[in-house]
Amino acid sequence: MSWRERLMDVRPLRDSRHFRDLWIGSSLASIGRQIAVVAVLLQVWDLTHSSFWTGVIGLATGLPLLALGLVGGSLADTVDRRSLVRLTTVGQALTAAGLVAQAAAGNRSVALLLALVAAQSGCSALGAPARRTFPVRLLPADQVAAGLALQNIAFQASMLVGPALAGFVLARWHYPAAYTIQFLAGLASLAAVVRLPPMPALTAEDGPETDGGSRSRRGPVRGGWRISLQRPTLWGSLSVDLAATVLAMPVALFPLVNEIRFAGDPRTLGLFLTALALGGIGAGLFSGTVTRLRRGGLVQLVAATVWGLALAGFGVAGPIWLSLLCLAVAGAADTVSVVTRGALVQLETPDRYRGRVSSVEHVIGIAGPEIGNFRGGVLASLTSAPVALLVGGLTAALAVVSVGLVNRPLRAYRVPAEHEAVRQAEVG
Repeated sequence: MSWRERLMDVRPLRDSRHFRDLWIGSSLASIGRQIAVVAVLLQVWDLTHSSFWTGVIGLATGLPLLALGLVGGSLADTVDRRSLVRLTTVGQALTAAGLVAQAAAGNRSVALLLALVAAQSGCSALGAPARRTFPVRLLPADQVAAGLALQNIAFQASMLVGPALAGFVLARWHYPAAYTIQFLAGLASLAAVVRLPPMPALTAEDGPETDGGSRSRRGPVRGGWRISLQRPTLWGSLSVDLAATVLAMPVALFPLVNEIRFAGDPRTLGLFLTALALGGIGAGLFSGTVTRLRRGGLVQLVAATVWGLALAGFGVAGPIWLSLLCLAVAGAADTVSVVTRGALVQLETPDRYRGRVSSVEHVIGIAGPEIGNFRGGVLASLTSAPVALLVGGLTAALAVVSVGLVNRPLRAYRVPAEHEAVRQAEVG
């Protein structure tokens, strides 16, 4: 593999105009969302001066995602996915316009603000499973992982750029300007979706391996959880992600670690989050190193194991440089794991089920980190933050290795050649 092939794999941007437009629109929308997240947090604080209400933002965002994510998966397997994403993107744009209007009108009702946040989150949840299926329909099989890596690095970049830009905008032009940026970015995302080709869910009969030997059924007949549990590669990949996040998610412990080791310096706390993001961006910049590898299951297992070990190392690290290095390694490993899992899930799922299986992946991606942060906080309150990080990281690594040992199909999984992937989509 040449040094150029080890760098960011940009073949999807070069070869697919539709994916390129989608990536640009989604990247702008992601920056807009990060700006809005900061604006909502600050506006709720200005309205209430209560940490309880700033915590309620999490409920207003998370509950619609969990409640409607699986519904969105079912819809994605029964209607044209482009049309579904069009409608939900319009809904997000309208709620963004509502946020602009309430800010410009000097709204003093936190309930109205949170209702708009919840509505926007619900629209996102309904469209997210269908949106996750776009790369596998727009790209050849050997470029799906590269496309997901490009999406991931755009998200990581928005995590760095968005909050900083939000601070500048809010300080200079206040809430209406911040929400207006989100609205305009949402319109850019909508324009990209409008130009996509139709993407109806395929309804040809599955083969014996996907439909229990019956070839007489048409259309969606099973839920995403059932299909995920029936396929070893799918349940193995999703189990790896769940183990890594539930057992080792570190963010809730950052303030306590910062207090113990670095006297609660807010600059250090910010560096913890920055190190994770920079590690993810670094992995994205060299994504070609892994996206061209066909052993996607093995790559995910190794990356998730490194994630756990790196966070265990963060738990015992003393100097700030070593702590940040461990977090950067964890962030890079997380990006590799996310990209390879996303490609495997999309390529291994027959098209008629992709919406619902994508919704399962989406729910796990939301619930896993939140449960993991709760678990870490409880364990730290009973022991200490370093112990919680060390135990969590080692337990996660052990759980991932265990999944790999008992799940041979996941260990042996290979990304299919392009003609194999096309056939799978046709019969799926």
